[in-house]
Amino acid sequence: MLIEQIMTRDVITLDADATIKEAMRLIELHKIKHIPIVDEDHHIIGIVSDRDIRDASPSIFHATDHLEDFHKPVSTIMKRGVITAHPLDFVEEISNIFYEHHIGCLPIIDSGRLVGLITEKDVLHTLVELIGANQPSSHIEIKVENITGKLADIATIFKLNKVNITSVLVYPYKDPAYKVLTFRVQTMDPRRLIAILEEQGYEVLSPGEPRLS
Repeated sequence: MLIEQIMTRDVITLDADATIKEAMRLIELHKIKHIPIVDEDHHIIGIVSDRDIRDASPSIFHATDHLEDFHKPVSTIMKRGVITAHPLDFVEEISNIFYEHHIGCLPIIDSGRLVGLITEKDVLHTLVELIGANQPSSHIEIKVENITGKLADIATIFKLNKVNITSVLVYPYKDPAYKVLTFRVQTMDPRRLIAILEEQGYEVLSPGEPRLS
């Protein structure tokens, strides 16, 4: 799946001269956590988060102190050197950027201009949909030899037993001679499938006893 399929296109932005108070109002009004800061050509020059605004705000014990700070430009608190992505990047690649850099959003840039925004929440929801965890289903983890054809062999077993596969993930095993295949299948009770797999010599790692979905 490409980023352009899930990104928010109608992005709320501010220019660098907008005040911290304006940014605060937009965040509260639109229930958002990040505002890209752009120049007149819509090139991104920074980003402001709700955390940046909280850090710049007086504490509850000094709520009336330094109120003039709210009239400072957002350029005084925005983060520069913003990490960005392209609309044709893959969701899987972007999720790794979120993981590595511990960030909450990514502006999406095309030909130097801001064209969208994607958040950590967007990626999480998309990955849940990609693996089918939002659908009624069960998952089965199977330890197999790390050789060509094992995925097809097990998929054939499911086909013969008229069980649809929602998603498949492949994980390394502690012994490199093996790997783990995780199937999400459209049945709420996988016990019959597990019994068939074990009869054919496969080691089912999960679900364990009592083997309920």
